[in-house]
Amino acid sequence: MDLATAFAESARRNAAKTAIYWGETEVSYEILFSQAGQLASVLRQQFAVRSSDRVAVWLKNSPEFVSVLFGILRAGAVVVPINNFLKPDEVAHIVKDAGIQVMITDRDDLEARGRLGLLCPELKFWEIERFREPHPFGEEPGEERKPSDLAVIIYTSGTTGRPKGAMLSHSNLLANVESCRKVLEAVGEDRFVVLLPMFHSFMLCVGILLPMLTGGSMVLIKSVHPPRNVLQEIMQRNATILPAVPQFFRTFCQAPLPDKFPLRLCISGGAPLPGEILKEFSSKMPFPLLEGYGLSEASPVVTFNPIRGPWKPGSIGVPISGVEVTVQDDTGRMLNAGETGEICVRGANVMQGYWNQAEETAKVMRDGWLLTGDIGHCDAGGYFFITDRKKDMLLVNGINVYPREIEEVLYQFPGVKEAAVIGEPDARKGEQPVAFVSPVDGTTLEERPLQHFLREKLANYKVPRRIHFLPALPRNATGKVLKTALRELSRQERSQSPSAD
Repeated sequence: MDLATAFAESARRNAAKTAIYWGETEVSYEILFSQAGQLASVLRQQFAVRSSDRVAVWLKNSPEFVSVLFGILRAGAVVVPINNFLKPDEVAHIVKDAGIQVMITDRDDLEARGRLGLLCPELKFWEIERFREPHPFGEEPGEERKPSDLAVIIYTSGTTGRPKGAMLSHSNLLANVESCRKVLEAVGEDRFVVLLPMFHSFMLCVGILLPMLTGGSMVLIKSVHPPRNVLQEIMQRNATILPAVPQFFRTFCQAPLPDKFPLRLCISGGAPLPGEILKEFSSKMPFPLLEGYGLSEASPVVTFNPIRGPWKPGSIGVPISGVEVTVQDDTGRMLNAGETGEICVRGANVMQGYWNQAEETAKVMRDGWLLTGDIGHCDAGGYFFITDRKKDMLLVNGINVYPREIEEVLYQFPGVKEAAVIGEPDARKGEQPVAFVSPVDGTTLEERPLQHFLREKLANYKVPRRIHFLPALPRNATGKVLKTALRELSRQERSQSPSAD
C-alpha cells in the first residue's frame, strides 16, 4: 500500500468525522480528501506533473498543509516540505538540488516569493487559496505507487553544511507510522495537538500521518503565544496526545493549569529533555511526559520510553517495534551495555539515502546500519542514553543548525578573515549559535551590520545571538580551529556576564 491509498481508505471510513480542529473551524475527512483530489488534478493537468516528479510545499501550519501533502502523493509525485523559516536564498538551493518545477504556497509573503522567483525563474507556483468548494466522494482514484517508491524528501543539515535530502519511501513512512501507532497505543478517538512546524519530520509522522491514517483527529494550534492559547485548545477540543519540544514543556508547566486535563500522554522529541523539566512536569501533571528519539533519516522515530513504563529519566527509551538499535565503534563492532559509541539504527524506517548524494549516503550507511552521528550507550535493561553528538551540529528549538553553513555566510561579509560558530546552552531554545570572527588586517568590524547581513541570508534562528571579535582564531598545529577553546571562551564570558542570556 502507498500513503495516498492508505489515506483514501481512512477518509472513506471517516468521511463526516472532523479530521482537523483549527480555531473555530472544523475540517472533515471528506473535505481533505476532496481538496487532495483537486490538487492532484491540477498538478497532472495544469502543470503536467508525472510520477516521481518533486513538488515543494512552502507553507506555514494550516489545514491545507494536509490536503496538499496527500494531493501531491495522490498525483504520484514526491513531497518536498520546506522549512517556512528559511529565506529565499536558502530555499533556492533546495529547489535547484531537488529539481523542483512546482511549489505549493500561499499569498502571505509575496516579497519572499518574488525573490525566490528571481532566483529560480523556471519555478511555478500554486496557491492554497485556489482550493474550490469540496466535491463529494467518487472522484477518479489517484495514481497508485509501489511501497518502495519515493514519497517524501526531507532536507536536513549534514556534514557538508548544506542541507541534504533524506529520501523516504512510502514503506519507510508507513512502517514508522505503524510502529508509532503501537507504541503510543493510538486509536481513532485520539486527538493529537499539532503546534510544532508541520514541515518537520517529527510532525509529519506523529502529528499528521499517524492521526490521519488511523482515523484520529488533529488539534492544529493557530498560535502558541501566550501558552494559555494552547491550554484552551487542549481543553476545548479534548486533545489526548501532545507532542512538543522540551522547551515548550517548561513553559507549559509554568502556565496556570486547570484541575483536570483530557490529555493522556505528552511526547518530548526534537532535542534532549533536561532532567529539570521532566522533574517539574512530573510533579505537576497526572499524565506522563515521555522522551523519544529520532532523526529525519529514520522517518523519524527510533526509540521511545514505554507508555506503561518503566520510565528512565535521561533515557531516550527502547527501540520501537520493527526497529533495531545498537551501539558501535568506528569499525562497526557491536559494543556491550555500558560501553560508549555511536548509536546505529536498522529497520524498515531507514531512508533510501540522500538525494543525488551517493558519497554522503555512503558516509552514514554501513552494512545496512544508519550511523546517526549521536554518541551514547545502552544500559543492561536495553534503555539507550545519548551523551554527545558526533556531528558538529546544533539543535535550536529542535531544528538542526549546522555551524559551517553560518560560517560560509560570515566569510561572504567584506573584511572577515576567519569565522567559526559554536553552540552555547540556552534555557528557552536548547542551544543558540555564537560566532567568533577575526577581521582582515587593518579592518574594523562591527556586530550590528554583520548581523544585519546574516539576517538577509539566513533564517532568524540560525543568526548568532552574539558575535565575538578576536585578532585571530585559536588553531592547532595542523591549522584546524580549536572550537574547544572557543567554547571555553564563551563559557567564561557567560559566567562573567550572567545577564547576557
